[in-house]
Amino acid sequence: MSWLDRTGETVRSLLTDMADDPNGQFESSVYETGRLVTLVPSLPGHEKRVRYLLRTQRADGRWGGPGDYDLVSTLSATEALLTERCRPTAQSAVASAADRGVEALSRRLSEITTLPDTVAVEVMVPALVSDINDHLARLGRNPLPVPEGTRADLLDSIRDALAQGHALPEKLLHSLELFGEPARGAAFVEPVDGRIVGCSPAATAAWLGDDAVREGHHPAVGYLLSVHRDDGGVPLAAPLTVFERSWILSTLVEAGVPLTAPQSVLDGLARGLHDALGEEGAGGGLGLPPDVDDTSTALLALALVGKPRSPELLWQFDRGDHFFCYPEERTSSTSANAHVVQALGALLSTPAGSAVLTDETRQRCVDSLTTVVRWLVDHQEPDGSWSDKWHASPYYATLCCAIALARHGGDEARPAVDRAVDWVLTTERDGGMWGRWFGTREETAYAVRLLLQAGDPDNEVLARAAARGVTALLHRASDETPHPPLWHDKDIYTPTRIVRTEILAALYVAHTDPRTAPLLADDTLTTTGA
Repeated sequence: MSWLDRTGETVRSLLTDMADDPNGQFESSVYETGRLVTLVPSLPGHEKRVRYLLRTQRADGRWGGPGDYDLVSTLSATEALLTERCRPTAQSAVASAADRGVEALSRRLSEITTLPDTVAVEVMVPALVSDINDHLARLGRNPLPVPEGTRADLLDSIRDALAQGHALPEKLLHSLELFGEPARGAAFVEPVDGRIVGCSPAATAAWLGDDAVREGHHPAVGYLLSVHRDDGGVPLAAPLTVFERSWILSTLVEAGVPLTAPQSVLDGLARGLHDALGEEGAGGGLGLPPDVDDTSTALLALALVGKPRSPELLWQFDRGDHFFCYPEERTSSTSANAHVVQALGALLSTPAGSAVLTDETRQRCVDSLTTVVRWLVDHQEPDGSWSDKWHASPYYATLCCAIALARHGGDEARPAVDRAVDWVLTTERDGGMWGRWFGTREETAYAVRLLLQAGDPDNEVLARAAARGVTALLHRASDETPHPPLWHDKDIYTPTRIVRTEILAALYVAHTDPRTAPLLADDTLTTTGA
């Protein structure tokens, strides 16, 4: 059976499993698991969570990803193990692992020049360094430095506001665990469904407290148990069904992949997205505030599956020259604005979308699309790529922007798209892979889709590069190694089902493209560069 012959069953299984999954498929997080080890040791599974931290520590004493992306994970895990070592039930390996974490942080914090652009990093780093220094003071050791670029003053003001009984902005609930004792039982917090705070296990644990966990009666205890993974960890956020379903549906349809699931499944997925779009838009999951990225991608997915709704929800995020994700955000998002372009373009170009547009709304869509296209072109990097605050890899942002501009940017945007294609061609690694630090399956899938869906259809070099990428993906089809975390939240994380879908979409595009399909059957195709 050929790869294409198996695609229908693969998609059917993917969509059916997603529809039945109340949380979404996301890998465990060292950061979030470390916070539960500190905050709720009475929660069943505590020893497994500790073993998860011990098992995921690297040989150099750190945790987490490459580059600057080891900082948040290492801070959280080290603080958790320093807390755990003081407990009478601590495992024998905890103290040495904590000491190696402290040593690694001492080196790391003295050399750091930039912070990763992850959620709340400016208050997370000083909060965790302060907690670690409290442990070190009790052990008679020297404190760790707080790196430049952090906001200890902002952290203190938030904690003071909480202590005085003031409510926090909704977006801060996702990081409630950073704000100490005043967060426990804060009266202004109303858990979603009576059990979830900020779409976060750590935030929920901070609000609930260990005493309530020991009692075991609060519905939030059931939530914390429901997100626990077999490996002992917990995900950074849950449930994230709006995010997962929007991205997967829009990716499949954009790539031309047939949605082979039963109609009842497809109707249920669309209905869930409709229901998630409230008066202020949609957030990625329960307890997260509405944002333009999830709102626009939900609108895009609904338009592409033939169940559109008016884009008027987007106007509240309009900043004039671009759309913001949240009020008072530190950095704007290129990928979110690309999703706005795709949503508006889909509504304007499909008959189903046209049916929900008034003349006034249609004109505003046209004007906004033109404006954001210009903004995206202006924010392209000199080398032809784009970067973004929601993903560590420029291949993700570049795919989002190049696809949006190729489909809906017109002649004005074509030079930017061509520069993006050239950048992808020149950054191919040996073996037909792409990646920021090393070749990954996820980033290779982004590169393949960009080359085939945004590049010059007559460019033979482009087609052969895409075919090498697909060949590399096929050779790694049985690789069960976890995908490296590349997506931004409080730390970097892996949305496993979304990444699988990106790879599936890239393979489908290549197998159905008349330029690359013959090359995939050509035994003479090399895998060593252009």
